[in-house]
Amino acid sequence: MSNFSILDCTLRDGGYYNNWDFTPDVVQAYLVAMAQAKIDYVELGLRNFPKSGFDGPFAYTTETFIKKLILPAGPTYGVMVDAKTILDAQMSIEDAVEALFIDADQTQIKLVRVAAHFHEVERSGPIIKALKAKGYIVGFNLMQAGGKPDEVIADKAGVASEWGCLDCLYFADSLGNMDAEEVTRIVKALRTHWKGEVGIHTHNNMGKALDNTLTAKNLGVNWLDVTVTGMGRGAGNAQTESLLAVIDKVSSKYQASAVYELVIRYFEKMQKEYGWGSSLLYFLGAQNDVHPTYIQNLISNKHYGTEEIVGAINYLSQLDGTTSYNGDVMKSAISFNTSTKPVSGNDALACKFKDRELLIVGNGPSLERYLPAIECYIMERQPIVIAINAARCLASEFVDYYCVSHNSKFLSEQNAYKDLQSPLILPSHRFTDKELGNVSNKFFDYGLDVQPNEFVVNKTYCIVPNDLTAAYVFAIALNGKAKKISLVGFDGYESGDIRQTEMINVLTNIKSLSPHTPIIALTPSSYPVLQGSIYAPNL
Repeated sequence: MSNFSILDCTLRDGGYYNNWDFTPDVVQAYLVAMAQAKIDYVELGLRNFPKSGFDGPFAYTTETFIKKLILPAGPTYGVMVDAKTILDAQMSIEDAVEALFIDADQTQIKLVRVAAHFHEVERSGPIIKALKAKGYIVGFNLMQAGGKPDEVIADKAGVASEWGCLDCLYFADSLGNMDAEEVTRIVKALRTHWKGEVGIHTHNNMGKALDNTLTAKNLGVNWLDVTVTGMGRGAGNAQTESLLAVIDKVSSKYQASAVYELVIRYFEKMQKEYGWGSSLLYFLGAQNDVHPTYIQNLISNKHYGTEEIVGAINYLSQLDGTTSYNGDVMKSAISFNTSTKPVSGNDALACKFKDRELLIVGNGPSLERYLPAIECYIMERQPIVIAINAARCLASEFVDYYCVSHNSKFLSEQNAYKDLQSPLILPSHRFTDKELGNVSNKFFDYGLDVQPNEFVVNKTYCIVPNDLTAAYVFAIALNGKAKKISLVGFDGYESGDIRQTEMINVLTNIKSLSPHTPIIALTPSSYPVLQGSIYAPNL
């Protein structure tokens, strides 16, 4: 059997389907399986400069993120960088490599592969040399090799040979249209001027990814790329489990069975879940002697999410007579504001955030999903942090202020405010003395009035078009003269959802009032704001 190694690049190539945003449980199960299967190389992801739009951690694979991973002993771990990323950087090649990579003896990453188009080969030499100087094993991937003339392939291989330091020269079937004959031709052409190790990366557009990989192995190609279930761009790649199964028939070098459970448990499609039947909300209503028609009407109204409904149930449970349905009571339950006090407030927050980044923490599911990265971002960047409502999954040490506006969220969490250490921002005129007694002693009083189709920011109070705490906190941000507004946990809703429409209206008003204040979502968001990534490095 020829001398070969297997490189699994699921987290890198598979990321084209999920924006490199694998869940932690999948990642850990994957890493363990790779080690148990004795896979030689595991490519954890890409290395990039900050990009527009949200991408998960494996699009950047920063050293900060890698340190949080539990990497089992066994495989050699690597990343890939596109030659274009470095060649197009607004700095020298050496400075770009220095910005993206620390020395190999200071990191768990030991392999770096550089992916390049044929027209980028001549300019890629300094990249390879800079990475070798840092102590890395370096591979060079020739993308879209299929169909290139023999002399062109041989010429590029000759250029790579002249660098004198490259560890492995790859060719990639980027379009997925190679067959065994084409693989054989390209390997022969490469070896005209390249005498080192060769690798292959196949795609499965024509169903030949595995066959082409095995053909390359039989030709003496040393590095074989695979992904679990073939997860990868387009039609995908050669399957890790399939290649291992074939090799398992003739060699005990790898442990194929270690990958099988990973495939079945995590990577195969799961059946979609349906939403009918009993629910927690009906259970809570019954437990609090609230007539089910209240619950039914709340659920059927797309304006209200789970938290709003729970808040309404809590409100209804404190009233008499809710064992029977009353439309007027329903209206008061969803307005969440029965105060008759005049709008009041003070100017303590005016210009308070001037020239600072303000990070607003929403309560979307992405808050918990990306919590470790959010905490790391706060520690590294030191923004001023305002949490909308209690934000209980984010430790109070990371929060400078909590913002509440007497809506359903407050009603559902009012007991949580008793123990908060950071000050609150709230419109005191909207709270009863009893409710104010449930919050921490220190709070900033910024007034709030709700008037349809209006958005006004004054030093002591604001007017917003709907009773969203998000609208209130954006007004606070503008009043405080924040230099930049960053968002986490602002997932958004489906198109056509009234809550999505209301939030878009708020954001439109903000952009009109302060067009030069950037608003950037750092976790995935469907709102019309700039999209960044919580994982992007601070360069």
